[in-house]
Amino acid sequence: MTRGIYVSATTPGSGKTLVSLGLADALHRHADRIGFFRPITSGPDPENDPTVIMLRRMYQLSPEVCRAGMSGAEARALLAAGRREEIDTRSVEIFSEIAKRCDVVIVEGTDLTGQDAAVEFDLNARLANNLGLPVLAVIGAGGLSSHEIADAVDVARKELIAENCSLLAMMVNRADPGATAAIKAAVRPGASHRPVYVIPEIAQISRPTVGEVATALGLRQLAGSPDLERDVHAIKVAAMTVGNFLSQLEANDLVIVPGDRADVMVASLASAFSPDFPVPSGMILTGGLAPDPHVLPLLAHAPFPVFLHDADTYLTARAVSEVRSEIHSGQRRKVAAAMGAWARNVDEGELLERLSLPRPATMTPLRFLHDLIERARSDRKHIVLPEGTDIRVLAAAEILHRRDVCDLTVLGQPANVQELAAAHGIDVSGITVLDPQTSPLREDFAVEYQRLRAHKGMDLARAREIMVDGSYFGTMMVQLGHVDGMVSGAAHTTANTIRPALEFVKTRPGVRIISSVFLMLLADRVLVYGDCAVNPEPNDEQLADIAIASAETAAQFGVEPRIAMLSYSTGGSGSGAAVDQVRRATELAKAARPDLPIEGPIQYDAAVDASIAASKMPSSTVAGQATVFIFPDLNTGNNTYKAVQQSSGAVAVGPVLQGLNKPINDLSRGCTVEDIVNTVAITAIQAQATTEAKES
Repeated sequence: MTRGIYVSATTPGSGKTLVSLGLADALHRHADRIGFFRPITSGPDPENDPTVIMLRRMYQLSPEVCRAGMSGAEARALLAAGRREEIDTRSVEIFSEIAKRCDVVIVEGTDLTGQDAAVEFDLNARLANNLGLPVLAVIGAGGLSSHEIADAVDVARKELIAENCSLLAMMVNRADPGATAAIKAAVRPGASHRPVYVIPEIAQISRPTVGEVATALGLRQLAGSPDLERDVHAIKVAAMTVGNFLSQLEANDLVIVPGDRADVMVASLASAFSPDFPVPSGMILTGGLAPDPHVLPLLAHAPFPVFLHDADTYLTARAVSEVRSEIHSGQRRKVAAAMGAWARNVDEGELLERLSLPRPATMTPLRFLHDLIERARSDRKHIVLPEGTDIRVLAAAEILHRRDVCDLTVLGQPANVQELAAAHGIDVSGITVLDPQTSPLREDFAVEYQRLRAHKGMDLARAREIMVDGSYFGTMMVQLGHVDGMVSGAAHTTANTIRPALEFVKTRPGVRIISSVFLMLLADRVLVYGDCAVNPEPNDEQLADIAIASAETAAQFGVEPRIAMLSYSTGGSGSGAAVDQVRRATELAKAARPDLPIEGPIQYDAAVDASIAASKMPSSTVAGQATVFIFPDLNTGNNTYKAVQQSSGAVAVGPVLQGLNKPINDLSRGCTVEDIVNTVAITAIQAQATTEAKES
């Protein structure tokens, strides 16, 4: 039987999309097939409902299971014509079609923004009952005191019960961040005595971006940066002299200026290019006035977007002030902030206990990546990112911070990092920025490095020089416990990342070699490939070591290890130096870890295909169902993982380094922001395992 939740606003401006997004993320990790349905969309076109489009993209949902029913105008016309039952009938029909394909469906009600909120409240209650769904009621806290919010919760609860609705949960959203404790104390529990969750107003969500402003006003971009994800913190109307204007300008202000004020335009550019002055989020030139031809080439290089608007300055400023920010704009930074707010304020486990969900039968790539974030968040760790002058690293750090995944330290000169972040509209507030050159830790690190490398003739003066290097400084932070792990390599080679770890972090006891795996995310399962990135030609002992380490990594990330030691021959059917080496490695691995299911030598097809395994190795417990694949050399492993990635559409996550005493991971120099986010989450999970091992 398909289960569902009806998310219903009980007050205007509740921000219930944040709740729908948090639910979608939670349910996606706990059910195989989720759906989303908005019976009535506020826009004119159900096919282009922005929340529907956002969730389709985020969770790879098809239009058959993620859709809207009818427009608000159509619903109002039906209500006015006395044909309310038609809204119910059509909603039930669409929900039933979605439910056939899903295990759980989120239904999001209307926004209560129409002329008669009471009618909409009643409509939502009736739809929830007709769909047979429990209600998650969202109360907007905007402008209310803690006691008024408590009363609003009581009223909503009583009215929904009076409508015979089944209540799943009550949530207060958009609360004053300084009043959440008072609100929690004031809110009275219902009959179930379950908690009422309180989610504060999140500035990063409520602030519109320049892109949202441009869309709302129909602005034409004239020049400047194409990045429209910059948050607008405030509006500054340039109706004063340049000196007074600059004294008022703050970071991420949206500058509104008549198109003939070349002095303000040049001053804003000068401010943006100076490390000691703020960078605006954007600029709107008003009055339909094109800038002076001599100024236009300067504006072309602005690190913020520059727009034209035909209206005058006053009307433009008023229109901008009325622009509302929406999570469903799809900005990944806003989505990250919303997910972080949900994670910090909602006990997901307790909430999902109220539903009885079927256990997922498969592990999709998307679910695996979302699980990484949730597992990293569950036991907070501290990760250092040495490459603070790489814009991808800063963008990833902002997303990780907004999602509340872990604590972060970024290495680099604070002024340079701040300037780079501001130039690209990235908010690094709340993230520690540390300069190895001026840090008081540098001397202690140099002394420790000289001690550890004294046998190599290291002197203190040279050690001080080496500790300026971000990779060495970051690795020493890990070694001495200032942080729990390090992620590097976006702008440096693998050798640059690994070398410091080899020098003084060293391998775990009993481990002969540092190696790596890729987590290969196929459509319905996760496989582990090793070693595809570090060791060119491992010998038999090293292959055995890689197999054991890869099995441990697999188990760490929820993959039951069944190890295939790959070769061009299966069992005893072939011979040769390469096959014999794999055979010896298999024997060594089995002797070291008799508890692990290991098979080798075995060909790839016999390792993954049950029918081939039945003919080649019928008695094997690994053949046909292997999950960990150990390649005989780097050439084979690297080419194979890339071939599988490109030909099957698998997502390759890694390389994940293994065998070190403490977690340090390498990035590809072609990595994306998402790659960095995932690798930091992986490193945090490895750090959790390191802590558990020490405690045991």
